[in-house]
Amino acid sequence: MTMQPAAPEQFHVYDTTLRDGAQQEGLRLTVSDKLRIAGLLDQLGVTHIEGGWPGANPNDTAFFKAAKTQLSLANSTLVAFGATRRVGGKAADDPLVAALRESGASHVCLVAKSHDRHVEHALRATLDENLAMVRDTVTHLRTEGQRVFVDLEHFFDGFRANQGYALEVVRAAAEAGADVVVLCDTNGGMLPGWMGDIVSAAGQIGVDLGIHCHNDTGCAVANSLAAVDAGAMHVQGTINGYGERTGNADLTTLIGNLHLKYGWNLLPEDNIRALTRTSLAIAEIANQAPQARQPYVGHSSFAHKAGLHASAIRVDANLYQHIDPAVVGNDMRMLISDMSGRANIQIKGEQLGFDLSDREQAAHITDVVKQRELTGYSYEAADASFELLLRDELGVLDAPFRVDSWRVFTEMTAPDITDSEAIVKLAAGGQVNGYVGEGNGPVDALADALSKALLPVFPHVSEYELVDYRVRILPQGHGTDAIVRVLIDFAGAERTWTTVGVGTNVIEASWEALADAYLYGLIRGFGAAEAKEQQHRQPVTVG
Repeated sequence: MTMQPAAPEQFHVYDTTLRDGAQQEGLRLTVSDKLRIAGLLDQLGVTHIEGGWPGANPNDTAFFKAAKTQLSLANSTLVAFGATRRVGGKAADDPLVAALRESGASHVCLVAKSHDRHVEHALRATLDENLAMVRDTVTHLRTEGQRVFVDLEHFFDGFRANQGYALEVVRAAAEAGADVVVLCDTNGGMLPGWMGDIVSAAGQIGVDLGIHCHNDTGCAVANSLAAVDAGAMHVQGTINGYGERTGNADLTTLIGNLHLKYGWNLLPEDNIRALTRTSLAIAEIANQAPQARQPYVGHSSFAHKAGLHASAIRVDANLYQHIDPAVVGNDMRMLISDMSGRANIQIKGEQLGFDLSDREQAAHITDVVKQRELTGYSYEAADASFELLLRDELGVLDAPFRVDSWRVFTEMTAPDITDSEAIVKLAAGGQVNGYVGEGNGPVDALADALSKALLPVFPHVSEYELVDYRVRILPQGHGTDAIVRVLIDFAGAERTWTTVGVGTNVIEASWEALADAYLYGLIRGFGAAEAKEQQHRQPVTVG
């Protein structure tokens, strides 16, 4: 059995979401966004938060100015990012170095060249001048009272091209007073097996080392762990792996591995339980879709679909899970599909509050699910529809309304302009009435008519909102004869739920999902201010 290294006396979890992460295509953070994310990172308990490059980027300059009065950190240290002084100049006279001094950050992270070809061709300096730039800038900032980390850009490629010079840059930074020298796999081309010897060679110089990996080979997390195994005590990354090209090392995965696999308590108190919440909150602020298959924090990280898995999980959840998902603030999810076995149905039923201990009953419901999936339904992403099916099979589906008929019309009223009108005849509250709805398209018109029909009896449905709508053509048919599946996401009363509809056309499928969405919300009482009144209403049983 391989033993993991003991935790070093001091270990840095260094987050660069606000700078390196913000270089991701399609991701832009305002000053307000950066302040909010920094607050979440501090709550999680990372040791360092890199705020950006003051002086070089106006948005980052504004962030550091705002941070002086608006950001109070309890667990983390704010770091300003910058570069060594210009070729041929002096650090004391360099305007960008001055911006680092004036940032208000106690710590600075300087990027420096460590690849000889980059020095000569990109920086257009001599190798000796580059070493002088490192020494001068680090010494100056240390003299001014700031702590300094040095990111050695392209270090691993530089080491493989000219080992002696790459190590000389490490030595120059260390002798000038750098607290940590960070070895950067800037192009992301390294593999884990290549990391150890190079990191160990740099460690012989006698300075604390860090690691900064990009994910171009898909190995950023593995490469970072290999560097830690070789002695790195400072690991850089971004929340959710945001970053240029294929991204940076994902700190949520690194923290999960170091905390739970290495046994290193990197976060204060029990903050590891905030890992999932932090990941999702930052994704929301950054306007990035959450990554369902992301380790530890993804929506699918602990989702089980195969019947064999479910049977084992009923005996011991750990048989098919490497950790208890609650440890990182996540949940186990049981997916319902044509691959489900009886155990899947029983576990999912128990999670929804239903007793399915009767094996024959559970087996029957399993068969119903599989038959419906054969006709096009998919319940693994539609928990609300599955609960309605479950209630129906158990004989406890007391519906608060009944739809007698519906129809929808769409006509072109002018070139490129169409109007849609829907009529819904519905029984609720002891009355049967028809309602007309209008909308931007047939589904919108049906939703308007159904909402109008329900509002007089259930005014709280005004809180319900259709937030996402997805259509898929299924392979059972061909062309215009194909089977259509529609998934609808609704939100209301601080909850979200998903329903599924299937039909021979998109309107039919949409109506089923739409009607079930309102039915589920009312049955669960979402948004109901008059819960007692609902208990006394005479339900209309759906036949």
